[in-house]
Amino acid sequence: MTDAPLLDPDEALARLLRRARLTGAETVTLVDATGRALVERELLAEVDVPGFANSAMDGYALRAADTPGTLALVGESAAGRGEPPAVRPGTAVRIMTGAPLPAGADAVVPVEEASEADGAVTIPGAAQAGAHVRPAGHDLRAGERVALPPLATPAAIALLASLGRYVVAVRRRPRVAVLSTGDELAAAGTSLAAGQIHDANGPALGAAVILAGGELLALPPLPDEPVATAEALRAAAAAADLVVTSGGVSVGRHDHVRAVLEAHGTLDFWRIAVQPGKPLAVGQLDGTTVIGLPGNPVSALVTFELFVRPFIRAALGLEGDGRTRASVEVDERMTKDPARRAYLRVTVDGEASRLVARPSGGQGSAQVRPLASANALLVVPEGEAAAVPGRRYEAIILDLVMT
Repeated sequence: MTDAPLLDPDEALARLLRRARLTGAETVTLVDATGRALVERELLAEVDVPGFANSAMDGYALRAADTPGTLALVGESAAGRGEPPAVRPGTAVRIMTGAPLPAGADAVVPVEEASEADGAVTIPGAAQAGAHVRPAGHDLRAGERVALPPLATPAAIALLASLGRYVVAVRRRPRVAVLSTGDELAAAGTSLAAGQIHDANGPALGAAVILAGGELLALPPLPDEPVATAEALRAAAAAADLVVTSGGVSVGRHDHVRAVLEAHGTLDFWRIAVQPGKPLAVGQLDGTTVIGLPGNPVSALVTFELFVRPFIRAALGLEGDGRTRASVEVDERMTKDPARRAYLRVTVDGEASRLVARPSGGQGSAQVRPLASANALLVVPEGEAAAVPGRRYEAIILDLVMT
């Protein structure tokens, strides 16, 4: 398959996503659900929220018909202190924010709009019925349908808690095995022998897995040896929902990942019309999907964004890659391979009405520093030899958000 044509990236992603399978559900506490994919996206409120009329202000609960005037204070209503005294004609109750509205009251006058002395409160102006009162169920009514976001955000957790929920069903995080290949790799923190480099892909792809919503199974770097590669890949496939490798998928004599898939599993495709990242292998080994990313660190991380991140999200029941897109201009010519769709590393800034993308540094596939400095990937279509100043392009905004 060394002469296999370059596959359109959209077709490659569609073929890959057809392999994704939803993970099962598990029940966790609300706080433990933070950032997790919710199984139940719609529910029925079982109670009114709030369950009783209460005050939106610190002030005085009274009858609007008794204002303006001076009213006798007959007690106080404080949050969580039980039933307050009733309001009768000519009386008022001191009330705190969130405290129950006393029976007979229909309005609250803020404390700064009244004066209290000698057991009475004077209201100089006329109050309006319903002023500063939160009716029972003003947020949610029992029996009302409630839509939840795909992920358990802090606001979604607050909503669930307000309905009395303590636990919630979320999708199990897909377990993703990550391993790098190459005789030249040494683990970060170890000494380098002649000709070696520190493995950047393992930690970087592991971090990307976690941010995409997966559970990481980090494996040590693999030597460029066919039997060891086959054994490690099969062990990883048995332990994970997805295996992600870097390196070993091109046409070199020491590239063995693709060969293992062809010999022991299936290989769907392995050459894609993207820049960086042309050699990317997708197949199956012992029933588990394997995505073999290129070995250069920029290529590995960019193709993770394009293919692995959407796959993990699909397993969680989430659509797309969760990234924001923006229309941007470029102010500097950036060349590319006209045969491939390029994802150039850029910094986007400016006003919302005119966002400008500038190269964050060199565009070599081994140059990690410009990628670390970038906040976006500039998408330049196939058939174009460069990003042209003054033209508008789509930019994929990179951030830490997992929505």
